[in-house]
Amino acid sequence: MSVARCGVLLGVAAYVLWGLSALYWPLVEPTGSLEVLALRVLWSPVAIALLVLATGRRRQVAALLRRPRDLLLLALASALTSINWALFIWATMNGHVVDASLGYFITPLASVTLGVAVFGERLSVRQWTAIGLGAAAVLVLTIGYGGPPWIAVGLAVTFGGYGMIKKRVGAGAVEGLMVETAVVFPLALVYTVWLQATGQATFGHVSAVNTLLGIGAGFVMMAPMLLFSAAATKIPLSLTGMLQYIEPIVQFLVGLLVFKESMPGSRWAAFGLLWAALAVLTAGGLRRRDRQSDVARRPARPRSARSSRTGASGVPDPEARP
Repeated sequence: MSVARCGVLLGVAAYVLWGLSALYWPLVEPTGSLEVLALRVLWSPVAIALLVLATGRRRQVAALLRRPRDLLLLALASALTSINWALFIWATMNGHVVDASLGYFITPLASVTLGVAVFGERLSVRQWTAIGLGAAAVLVLTIGYGGPPWIAVGLAVTFGGYGMIKKRVGAGAVEGLMVETAVVFPLALVYTVWLQATGQATFGHVSAVNTLLGIGAGFVMMAPMLLFSAAATKIPLSLTGMLQYIEPIVQFLVGLLVFKESMPGSRWAAFGLLWAALAVLTAGGLRRRDRQSDVARRPARPRSARSSRTGASGVPDPEARP
């Protein structure tokens, strides 16, 4: 098997498992979504520490800890991803898996919009068309729901902002995740202790299975993270970006086929507009990548008459005088 094909298979497996994680969180009931989030934060450092050891990234983690600016940005990223996970876990535990998948479909459009709003980036006609279709999808849902689709919009904005910050930091996925979970660990610990002290906690008080599932909250993302880390070194970033659509597709199918969530006409119309927007956005990305590849393969231009009169060092060659 070629390296590229192996990378694609690893990436597909990672995103499929991330999509299927929507099946896990309802199993932890009667534990509430905030307690589940706290348990995930408490046990995640253990899981990620094992991941750091498995991937041999201890030096990268140590180097990241010596960069105050990046640590501050990762703390902000940690706040955004915590909100994102709280929304996602609540949605999956309360019958809104399709809304969650919609949020992750909107995320690429939210990322483009943030690029314009925050960094003043200039967009192509295709990108503006995609954003327009995405806005139309949100408008259709707003009319159909009688109010904005807060779950989808919240997930898209928080994850889009998280991705924007991670791009600015430039830290690896594993070491960045290690710092992010360490930042919110004290808050999760205080909240868990408070729940236990006030008798409101379910962790350790319901059943052995519930306790094990609570511990598993920190480990459930470890397998896809390992697969993703392995895939990222074998395939181009542009291909990794296209594979990310697998996750919301799987979530959508889980919500539709497993949890039997309703799909009124407004939802189908919104998804149709959104899929069209993503098709336009992806086509533009592929066209730009092909254009860059053509430029890279283009043979070097011949030197001008002026440059031909200089030697390799750039100093004029006396033998080249007219």
